[in-house]
Amino acid sequence: MRSRSVVALCALLFTVACSSTRPAAPAADTSGEATLKPVLAAYVVEFLRRNPTTNTYLGGAGLDPALRDVDGTLRDHSPAALADEDAWLASTAAALEAIPPATLSAGLRIDRDVALAQIRFQLHQHRDRHYQERALDTYASEPFRSLDWQLQGLTQTGPTTYGTAEEWTLVARRVAAIPGFLARAQVQLLAGVQANRAPDPRMIERDGLGTSAASATYFAETLPALAQARISGPERERLLADVTRAGAEAAASYRGFHAFIRATFYEAGEQGHLKAAFAADRYAMGEADYNWALRNNLKLETTAAQLHNDAMPIVERTRQQMVTVAREVGVSRGLTLSADGPTAVRQVFDALSKDFPKTDAEMIGWYRDAAFRLVDYARTTGLFDVPADYKLEVTETPPPLQASIDGAAYYPAPPFRNSGVGRFYVTPTGNDRAALQSNNRASLADLAAHEGFPGHDWYYKVLTMSRASVSPVRWLTPGAVEDSSSMWEDSMPAEGWGLYAEALMAEPQPAAPRGFYTPEERLYQLQGQLYRDIRVRIDTGIHTGRLSYDAAVTLFSEVRDFLPGSCTDQAALRLDAKRASCRDAERVIFRYSKWPTQAITYRLGKDQIFALRADAATRMGARFSPKAFHLAYIRQGTIPSGYFRDALLTELAAAP
Repeated sequence: MRSRSVVALCALLFTVACSSTRPAAPAADTSGEATLKPVLAAYVVEFLRRNPTTNTYLGGAGLDPALRDVDGTLRDHSPAALADEDAWLASTAAALEAIPPATLSAGLRIDRDVALAQIRFQLHQHRDRHYQERALDTYASEPFRSLDWQLQGLTQTGPTTYGTAEEWTLVARRVAAIPGFLARAQVQLLAGVQANRAPDPRMIERDGLGTSAASATYFAETLPALAQARISGPERERLLADVTRAGAEAAASYRGFHAFIRATFYEAGEQGHLKAAFAADRYAMGEADYNWALRNNLKLETTAAQLHNDAMPIVERTRQQMVTVAREVGVSRGLTLSADGPTAVRQVFDALSKDFPKTDAEMIGWYRDAAFRLVDYARTTGLFDVPADYKLEVTETPPPLQASIDGAAYYPAPPFRNSGVGRFYVTPTGNDRAALQSNNRASLADLAAHEGFPGHDWYYKVLTMSRASVSPVRWLTPGAVEDSSSMWEDSMPAEGWGLYAEALMAEPQPAAPRGFYTPEERLYQLQGQLYRDIRVRIDTGIHTGRLSYDAAVTLFSEVRDFLPGSCTDQAALRLDAKRASCRDAERVIFRYSKWPTQAITYRLGKDQIFALRADAATRMGARFSPKAFHLAYIRQGTIPSGYFRDALLTELAAAP
């Protein structure tokens, strides 16, 4: 049964999207549609069958009941399975290419182009990059991710219990599949070693050893405890025994995987170091592959070199805005600030950092408070129509995900189903004082806007309510949902929207001439913008050989945190603030090193939304409505706007 907030959102979307009568469009040749639709439908279902984690993430059983049992499996990464998959992908591409685009409606032309780009990516990943032979973080984290999304989607069966007997049976089956999954992963990784395609040394240590150890603990201890607390009904004891037994076997297989990583990549001995053959950096994607990904995956007409060269002027403009706001804060707080702009910004940051949470639990509570203030602001200003019982869950990041979630992240509920809850994860600091200071009271609002409201939580709730009009192919996440195997096609609109949401909250409104943020919060919102601005320079730099890993860490710390000094300089690291900055910088550079092109999608996606909004406002004049634009943009689905820009502008311009 759907909640009242879902019904309210449906009513809102229906009113905005359907209440006006559109003028009749001239007849077009759509003779290819009858051929295309079954090919696309078959592609989506088969893709979800072969990618069980994505199936669970999207709630594939809600799309096709035949996909329900897929939630009891894990992906088959074996060489034979991938060869069979590539043959299927190639035949599907041939069928799509045989349909002339001119015989399709605008929407279906987009769907066809999206599917072809996805297929090209998957074939390129397997045949050209051979990425399956070094995707260590995929292998280490995919079982937990699939299970975490599965547990999020369990049916509530009582006040504190979740999951039907059928759902828990699928959980047990999936956990029981982990030993085979990890055994096939070892085959692929050994093939990579033999072909000199080993993972980067940092991935070996943090994902190979760190994530494997965390996963072993999760399946041995955390999962059985969750099952004990959540399973109910007459089959409880059997299901609990099945989950506990499968968890123990999974934990043992993760310990074996951990031992395999140590034996394969490390010298013998308790404190063995990486073998010399695996100690060098291996993270760089390479310029040719990066440019290929820009064109195929993100639908961009630019190059890594252009993005790299254009990044610093954008960075400097944002830094200058920060200097201006910092001086405003200094005046209001009676601070004596340096004449040097960057030093003045740092002085204001230092002053604001004194109002910080004393524990991780308090930090997470402050994030909740900031998210609720944002919702109240939207209601007060009328910026969005928010249902009265709209809810946002903010919770601590589970240990197996902490290696890949920097600060905070949002995981949506499965869109093809009516059950499940999206989660705004906040990664704990271990109660580290310096890290908690960087999460001070003024610093939380922009991240809450990005991950919560009106960012990801609102975006995915609205998009899910529009799913009947969004082709399923636009939801797919080829390669993986969120790790180094990912295509990142979905990141351009989703992360672009998140960063746009941060900036939107700074715009003046009739009922709020200065926008949502206090000047102190505005300073941190600009720092969040700067964070995404410098990413473009760094990501293009480290993946094309223009920037070393250590230089990227220092650049990030110096630019974003206004803290001069190298992160390899022990004297600089004696300062608590610099040490925390460098530690945070290294965490994010590690993520960028694993996820080429993902980091750039924030700023580039945001820029595309602002450009689209400006074009729509120019075309529509007085008829332009930001509310209608926002809903129309979200309803296009999680694909780059390069696919739908012209179609969206035409749709908006045609509205009465």
